[in-house]
Amino acid sequence: MRSLLRSGVALVAAAALGAGIVLAGTAAGADKDNGKGLGGQPATASQIYLDEIKDYGVCRGTDPECYHEWGNGWTEGEQKRIFVWSRTAGPRHAHLGTALGPGLNPPLNDNNVAQKAMIAWAADRGIAVDYTEDLASFSRLNNYQAVVFLGSNRDTLDDTAQTTLMQYIRGGGGFVGIHNAFGAEYHWPYYEGLLGGANFYNHGPNRDGTVETINNRDVSTSFLPETWAFKDEWYNLIPYPSFVNVLLEVDKATSEATPAGHGESHPVSWCQYYDGGRSWLTTLGHDVAAWTDAPLAGDEFFKQHVMEGIESAMGVKPFCTT
Repeated sequence: MRSLLRSGVALVAAAALGAGIVLAGTAAGADKDNGKGLGGQPATASQIYLDEIKDYGVCRGTDPECYHEWGNGWTEGEQKRIFVWSRTAGPRHAHLGTALGPGLNPPLNDNNVAQKAMIAWAADRGIAVDYTEDLASFSRLNNYQAVVFLGSNRDTLDDTAQTTLMQYIRGGGGFVGIHNAFGAEYHWPYYEGLLGGANFYNHGPNRDGTVETINNRDVSTSFLPETWAFKDEWYNLIPYPSFVNVLLEVDKATSEATPAGHGESHPVSWCQYYDGGRSWLTTLGHDVAAWTDAPLAGDEFFKQHVMEGIESAMGVKPFCTT
């Protein structure tokens, strides 16, 4: 069933109507100058905690005014470069293979198929990739136009790395979260907001499903049919993503995803501006075949979806078109 909900903003609007109150800029694009020096952020507890939708103390949503052109986005003539982080501190998905050695760009094993795919897919677009799972190498992010959390899960960042990522985002950097990036940094609210105010709750078995293209105007979806087959662990999320541009959903009837966190609507990809940066997100990418030449229905759609999303987060292409 195609959802009638196209954006988490609708959740807040509906709740506000039901509660009989007016929001004072919870989502970007609302009244930004409330005369109280709050930068358009909510002013009262009833606005901040409306219907359990959190405010993360930053400008976030689909309004480009939340973006900071402070040097971390791609500019014409600049070498395109991304940073891929695949460190895990919990269950490690098969597409990541065995843990990587220390340092930046260590030798890859045959089973590190997702990392290898990311390097190859990026190279086809003239994008250089540095990759690591070494916390000591999580630095100098300003050298990259996007940071990709590729299945990285649980608490992999220390205080210094968290600050590094936060400052990078605030400087106009791009963030891309793929699949189990939603199972990371549970105790860091800023990261939850970076994901669109969403976290992994649970999933069923890896199974076939039907992906529905909700927004075909964005560069990461413009080439997709209205529906297409794919196989994945269909994630259930709590909280539900809010103030985001929903790009794709999975048809609950075909995925048999449970309603935990978001009822009948099951988003699987979305984007937003966050604290000065760009954030593009997808829960897709579990199956090893999605990262290899093994046959999998929809794998070429997935590949192009991810790479167009990365280029948009970098600033190479238009970002998060509504």
